[in-house]
Amino acid sequence: MGEKIVVLREAEEYITLQVLLKISDIILTGGMAKHFLANNIVYVNGEKENRRGRKLYPGDKIQVSNTSFVIRAK
Repeated sequence: MGEKIVVLREAEEYITLQVLLKISDIILTGGMAKHFLANNIVYVNGEKENRRGRKLYPGDKIQVSNTSFVIRAK
């Protein structure tokens, strides 16, 4: 699909993978994150990731299916 930019709020240092999946409408609720990560391959900076609480910082690159996300600071 393409690369999407996720901009952190001013007071945020990071977001979790669970929050990224939710705000990107990949999952509907935070509770779905564990199930989603158990059944789908997600990469963070080129490495497989299955922890929903993984902290994502500015500059991190996330790959979910055919969509890439890049975390940016405000």
